Amino acid sequence: MTLADRILLFQKSLKLDVTLPIGVKAMNPYQEEKTFQYCIDFYKTFYDDHGQRTMILGINPGRHGGGITGIPFTDPVKLENLGITNDLQKKRELSADFVYQMIDAFGGVKKFYQQFYISSVSPLGFTKSEKNLNYYDLKNLPRLLNGFIVACLNHQLAWGLSKKIGFCLGEGENFTFLKKLNDRHHFFEEIIPLPHPRFIMQYRRKKIDQFIIMYVERLTQISR
Repeated sequence: MTLADRILLFQKSLKLDVTLPIGVKAMNPYQEEKTFQYCIDFYKTFYDDHGQRTMILGINPGRHGGGITGIPFTDPVKLENLGITNDLQKKRELSADFVYQMIDAFGGVKKFYQQFYISSVSPLGFTKSEKNLNYYDLKNLPRLLNGFIVACLNHQLAWGLSKKIGFCLGEGENFTFLKKLNDRHHFFEEIIPLPHPRFIMQYRRKKIDQFIIMYVERLTQISR
């Protein structure tokens, strides 16, 4: 089995067997036949090999990006730009805009995805009142999701992903939560936090070029 095969089997089997707080809904695009075909096209294009990757972990998929395409930080517009035609509403996601600008600066999608695998602390995203919800936004949600998150991280790392370094998107609550989990379960030797793409695009957009340089430098240092 190639890495693509393992990723696709993992995605197809994702289920959240917990009772979520009232009003909270989980997004599981992998149960949609059309959407899962987009995932097949993407991962068979970039991960159909046995090479090792370094893991980059976001928070959880958003409803305009990975929550509908099944591919982290990839909205329907980026999916189309990759040559994967889709009939999803062509809404852009701010985080995806940053990530793909950074990938271009890194050397393009082929080079980037040969070295890195993007996932999320929670590979399923959440909404409340039709708005994105981060797994740490509600007091009891991280506790409810703890077993699911640990199992998903162990499952993915078992594919032979690098355990030397993991990158965390988000220097605040996402990093704090992931670091505590890592101290207990030893997923990685070291976790390196990076400013979250959404934070950059929403609050530091004028300095986007500086953040792209920072990302490329940090990712390049460990990929040598």
